[in-house]
Amino acid sequence: MPTDIRSTYLEAARSAVELVQQPVVAQRWQQPSALTGFTVGGLAAHLASQLFLAANVLAVAEPAEEPIPLLEHYARVRWIGSSLDSEANVSIRQAGEDAAGPGAAALADRAQATLTELRTTIPDQPSGRVVFISWGPWALTLDTFLTTRTMEIAVHSDDLAVSVDLPTPPLPVEATDTVLQLLTQLAVRRHGPTAVMRALSRAERAPESVAAF
Repeated sequence: MPTDIRSTYLEAARSAVELVQQPVVAQRWQQPSALTGFTVGGLAAHLASQLFLAANVLAVAEPAEEPIPLLEHYARVRWIGSSLDSEANVSIRQAGEDAAGPGAAALADRAQATLTELRTTIPDQPSGRVVFISWGPWALTLDTFLTTRTMEIAVHSDDLAVSVDLPTPPLPVEATDTVLQLLTQLAVRRHGPTAVMRALSRAERAPESVAAF
């Protein structure tokens, strides 16, 4: 991961807030999004939650637990490989729809206020800061956690932009590198190195999919 994942995450978060604030998002709030089961509003709220979650984990005391590595985190999460109607995925969608309830303006205001807060709190955290992921439940370093949120922002910004017929917002190269490195590692773990290598270099032998999830 890049040495300055904190500023990388904050730049990605700024981009996410700007996307959520777009008028077309509010206009299509109740319409279905590009993701099955999510309205545009629910998806926008899920995107904005990548800021809210960061604020939440920093608002509690540092845990005593030892943090686990990045790829171990993804080995444990319940949503990877589960069906759309699994408990984990239904819970994620319902949380987004619930957060969208107050409307587009309220969500945009909350996201902007949270970004302002994070611009102060994140740089102030000590090196090696550990946070507790209550929905795990397990601990991660703050930098590992922000890597996971940067990936979520990149992926769901694309989802939301497609949902409302906007160009996908470009992210800084540091954010793109972080996300592509993580997704490549997850794809290799799922499909094996040969499949991923062929997908990137040999169209005639490429597998049908090397999706990370």
